[in-house]
Amino acid sequence: MPSILITNARVVSDGREFDADVRIEGERIGLIGDSLAAKPGEQVVDARGAWLMPGMIDAQVHFRDPGLTHKGDIATESTASVAGGTTSFMDMPNTRPPTLDHATLEAKYANAAGRARANYGFYFGASNDNLEQIRRLDPKASPGVKVFMGASTGNMLVDDPDVLDGIFRDAPVPIITHCEDTPMIDETLAGYVAQYGDDIPVRFHPDIRSREACLKSSRLAVELARRHDARLHVLHISTAEELDLFERGPLIRADGSRKRITAETCVHFLQFARDDYERLGNLIKCNPAIKDARDRDALIRAIADDVIDVLATDHAPHTWEEKQQNYMKAPSGLPLTQFALQCALERVHDGLLTRAQVVQKTAHAPAQLFEVIDRGFLREGQFADLVLVEDTPYTVRREAVLSKCGWSPFEGMTFRSRIASTWVNGQQVWDGTHVIGTIGGQRLRFGR
Repeated sequence: MPSILITNARVVSDGREFDADVRIEGERIGLIGDSLAAKPGEQVVDARGAWLMPGMIDAQVHFRDPGLTHKGDIATESTASVAGGTTSFMDMPNTRPPTLDHATLEAKYANAAGRARANYGFYFGASNDNLEQIRRLDPKASPGVKVFMGASTGNMLVDDPDVLDGIFRDAPVPIITHCEDTPMIDETLAGYVAQYGDDIPVRFHPDIRSREACLKSSRLAVELARRHDARLHVLHISTAEELDLFERGPLIRADGSRKRITAETCVHFLQFARDDYERLGNLIKCNPAIKDARDRDALIRAIADDVIDVLATDHAPHTWEEKQQNYMKAPSGLPLTQFALQCALERVHDGLLTRAQVVQKTAHAPAQLFEVIDRGFLREGQFADLVLVEDTPYTVRREAVLSKCGWSPFEGMTFRSRIASTWVNGQQVWDGTHVIGTIGGQRLRFGR
């Protein structure tokens, strides 16, 4: 593979912004410096002052493969990811079959090999009856064990107190939780069904999947983690109230110690709020629900204040036809991966976050939290997983959507940034308009 020299870039990494040239040698970053001279035969890419950043490591996606591939699959969704500047992803276990044993986990890795354009990791799932499988999980095999402490597909709702206690006591990897209290949701939903039948107005979704249900479940997860000194990461925080459960400060402290309990939110919670249900309806129906503007504002502040540690997508495609059904039938989840980084950077253009903060939450922190080897930073010796971002307006149009579901909740929106190029393992895979190159995503390695 010939070397590549990216010149005149505005580099963002390790909390800094600086002008530099970057040489890619094979799969890795070979040199970062000033006014680097091109070698004979070296490909030169003039960044022209655009922002060069480590690619997003999306620590929460549902690529629907295997079993639900009419909505999306490893090939299509990883293609959409690299077009959006995501160079690595971690996929959830609620596929068909669910990832509840070691053989199924390894089958998912085999299924991704040669098909994923981005690098990949797969979570192990928890159920009420696979605690022994969790105890025997190789810490290097998976980023974490996903515990649905709220409703889920199949048999993946973990509501047995003894099993939950055992997971938090014995899991050899970080515990990743979806926190909503199912009995509370079911009771509220029954009242709306009694009034509206199946055709409940979607504007009530944040009342049905309420802030109280989120807070109760998140509080339980944090209490369990503290009791057992477990490594806990709570997904898709959606309310201002939940933020009080988490510690403010960097993921890795000055003395080298790490937070034991961390939190994540998602890009759609930074963009949408209750008023958007009138315009977008079931297209933004997701679990947990998008709530109020005050929650959106609090989550953005929590990113800036290092209360929220990770920013992800919870990319969860459904077909257009599925989303046109009534409230009770329309599935929850929305496709986000292709435009997630642009959405996050809108908060930079708004003056609410810095580029360094976005890079910290989308690249550095996922790599540090899950101990991903040699990724997540723009440093010499790291894998060359890079994204070049131009501050040029970009309007989202349906014909540009690469996810298999074929639609985006961002259609018609004009972002103030565009993804000009993406490199995965040193190979350019997106040129600003087209997906290019060969498929070269690699299995993520975890340094545990």
